[in-house]
Amino acid sequence: MERAIIIPCYNESQRLDLDSFHNFISQRDSYSICFVNDGSTDDTLEILRDFQSKHKGKVHIFNSTTNVGKAEAIRSGINFMLSHSRSSNIGFMDADLATGFDDYENLVRNLENDNYSMVIGSRMRNSNDNIKRTKARAYISLLFNRIIQSIIGLEVNDTQCGAKVFKRNSAQSLFKTKFSSKWLFDIEIFMRLRNTIGKDQLVKNVSEITLEKWEEIEGSKINLRDVIKMPIQLLKIIFHYNFRPLFTKSNKGQDKQAESIVNLFFMS
Repeated sequence: MERAIIIPCYNESQRLDLDSFHNFISQRDSYSICFVNDGSTDDTLEILRDFQSKHKGKVHIFNSTTNVGKAEAIRSGINFMLSHSRSSNIGFMDADLATGFDDYENLVRNLENDNYSMVIGSRMRNSNDNIKRTKARAYISLLFNRIIQSIIGLEVNDTQCGAKVFKRNSAQSLFKTKFSSKWLFDIEIFMRLRNTIGKDQLVKNVSEITLEKWEEIEGSKINLRDVIKMPIQLLKIIFHYNFRPLFTKSNKGQDKQAESIVNLFFMS
């Protein structure tokens, strides 16, 4: 059984723990890794190509010459591996390995042992207190997820965790088209699945697993401008997935007009 992991990379030359990647890929015959170089301006691509040369057939690179953002980088990587491998499941992790390989493999085991469409990691604090993040970020995340739960209709504790894995057919459907948000695409994944199979089936098709360990790594690519735009992006997502499907084909012109007004109003 083949399994693929997508690693989005933007200027990660100082944060890539290649020893950890080497140890994992050398000891796992069923896994392959696809690094997506998202228009890095440092020497990330050269480092990745050197690493790939030492792991031929197990390490792949999808190179974007321009920076397209995490959402499109992951989508490109998943579609690349769908075309270049027979992986039964495909997922993604952050390049800094804030979520470790042990936890990722646990997500995969849950996906393969049960009939889920996707399994996601959760950074909720566990009994071992191995989830390390600042209090401010933890509180903000808690509030944010309460809002998201009401939007998608699913009690997910951590939609934004950077570790998720999908069955192959689910990945083909969920990552077929571009996302409307650069950073909140995780929410769009849930919304797409909900709109495809319905709210009742969504509960049965998604599993959330608490991570044994997660550590906040310095060097986040989210800047202040991205943070300010997030509420706006969230409103656009709500419109696109909650209200736009209500328009019939006969109202297609009105649909486009409404979306244009939303885009103009939010200027995003």
